[in-house]
Amino acid sequence: MIQFRDMVTSVDCVVTAETPLKEAIEIIKAKKWNLLPVTDSERNLQGVFTRSGLYQMILDQMPLDTPIKSYIKKEARTIRIDTPYHQIEEQVKTSKAGTGIVLDEEDKVMGLLTKTEMVMALLKSANTLKDQLETILMHSSVGVLMTDEQLQVVYANDSFSKITGHSIESIHDHHLHEVMPNLSLEDNGHHHDETYQCLLHVSSYETVNHKQGKIVLFQDISEIEKMAEELQTVKKLKLTIETSLEHAYDGILMTDERNTITMVSPPLLELFNLEKAEVLNKDADNVLPQLKLRKVFKTEAAEISDFHERKGIKYIVHRIPIKKDGRVIGAIGKVMFRQLNEVSELFKRLQKAENKASYYQGQLQKSESARFTWDHILSEYPYMEKLKKSAAKAAKGRSTVLVRGESGTGKELFAHAIHNSSARSDGKFVIVNCAAIPEDLLESEFFGYEEGAFTGAKQRGKVGKFDLANGGTLFLDEIGDMSISLQAKLLRVLQEREFYRVGGNERIKVDVRIIAATNRNLEKMVKEGDFREDLYYRLNVISLNIPPLRERVHDVEHLTHNLMIELNSMLGTSVTGITGKVKTALLQYEWPGNVRELRNVLERAMTFAEHGHIQVEDLPDYLVSKVSERANPSISLAEDAELGAIKQALNQSKGNKAQAARLLGISRSGLYEKLKKYQLTV
Repeated sequence: MIQFRDMVTSVDCVVTAETPLKEAIEIIKAKKWNLLPVTDSERNLQGVFTRSGLYQMILDQMPLDTPIKSYIKKEARTIRIDTPYHQIEEQVKTSKAGTGIVLDEEDKVMGLLTKTEMVMALLKSANTLKDQLETILMHSSVGVLMTDEQLQVVYANDSFSKITGHSIESIHDHHLHEVMPNLSLEDNGHHHDETYQCLLHVSSYETVNHKQGKIVLFQDISEIEKMAEELQTVKKLKLTIETSLEHAYDGILMTDERNTITMVSPPLLELFNLEKAEVLNKDADNVLPQLKLRKVFKTEAAEISDFHERKGIKYIVHRIPIKKDGRVIGAIGKVMFRQLNEVSELFKRLQKAENKASYYQGQLQKSESARFTWDHILSEYPYMEKLKKSAAKAAKGRSTVLVRGESGTGKELFAHAIHNSSARSDGKFVIVNCAAIPEDLLESEFFGYEEGAFTGAKQRGKVGKFDLANGGTLFLDEIGDMSISLQAKLLRVLQEREFYRVGGNERIKVDVRIIAATNRNLEKMVKEGDFREDLYYRLNVISLNIPPLRERVHDVEHLTHNLMIELNSMLGTSVTGITGKVKTALLQYEWPGNVRELRNVLERAMTFAEHGHIQVEDLPDYLVSKVSERANPSISLAEDAELGAIKQALNQSKGNKAQAARLLGISRSGLYEKLKKYQLTV
């Protein structure tokens, strides 16, 4: 828009009240001004000396050297230079004076503004805008048709000619209805024209005569349809990619040129325990630094990482750059983990075949060494932490330790940990299961035997467990199942720290620490004569009672998480979690087999799990039924599991009911009854 300063005529002379008539006439003649601004010495406005004042002095026959002060007009129209343009325009319209005095920001006289100068400036501006508008319309893809108030065509651009086929010369000065007879002008707005296959927009404008003319805009539909098709193609492609990601077997994510994550697949979120909102639109190296995707922006080459591990699941990362015109504009990170167990199994078999001898040697050494420490005893139950601290203190001494608790609570783990944290940790850790060895062989297992001690004995004899454990620890598991006669011999070894081999006469000295374990009530056995009282007191120097899992139910979730990591590594599975219903079932079950049973249940469920998460149908039937009896919901967990198993069988058989029935181990008619029960249609 034209600036106000560009319209102002600068006043470069000083006229005061003492200026003589002759000088005023000369300035008006030279400048061709209609008035002179009269100021003081500091250019403050005192009034104006107009042509009418000049004429009056001549009529009054004033000498040329007469000062003009008596003929100055005190009232003058003034405009400040910082006045908004629209106010100036309004003042010019309403002012009767042809010239105004322009003051600067300090109210000092700086110039003159005449209506003629403003009109010329506006005309110049209008012509410039007209040229600009015509240039825009000439190159616009939108067709434009303009009429006057009589609806005679006064303007059309080339795009109108291309869209309608009318040449500009053939329609000029023609009535709009001659050019477009079917066009309705009753309502302004959008219309669809079938003849030219375009969208029309009709609007009105005010002409110079303050009447209404019409402007018609033509938008070629083919361009819009092409854009819509391209947009639809992009949407379909995006949907295809998103669908592929949703059902991808491995974890996949995509980033843009800033390494910001734009897409991510559910398996990847499950593996790293993340929510979609935590990942999308975030920097990949901040959210998932282990993938190291930014490397491909530097190398511009695809690469595969070494093996990594997460929650017991091994995975590798395939980093792939996305290029356009030789420049990396994004990256794809493919996390492969669900097929790796097959490769791992091949390597395991190869390693086993090549190192069979060393494997058996390792197993032998392993059988005589403690494998577990306090870190392997997992619990968030305060009493268990207290028990571990007490056991750790007991480990520092030499006293016999009796570990008590139900089957599967982890008594052997405590025995291993006690040995490993004792002064005998460098010695052997020998295990004897008193319940697993036949009574007639138990004594020879304990003490060994000499050559020819009995029929079938080895020629060179055999070293017993006490011999093997000398300088270390002997763990007597299930001590309550030991016979009375052997209890007496064991007591003697504990008291005298010596023994005789079976069939031998040589007294053998030993230095062995005893850790015993039992799930039986020894006090009751002592009263009933099934366990020696003196041996009981000898063993029960330090007693550790491990609570059953049902008394520390909050440990179930903690143990489940850690056991799944261990089992994923052992089984080669890729199970990342459990469903809410499975969690409820595990927490409600009483666990008579304690931690051992929990581990067995998880191993079985993870073997059968097919969805990355353990489902109810993956749990053993006895557990689901037991929990359902206690919970008694509207549809029991047993029914829920059965329904899941049926769906899984139908999916595997691709809807073949006979095959699905065989997979379920039921008759075809039985399957139909269950389909009817659960209202399933195939």
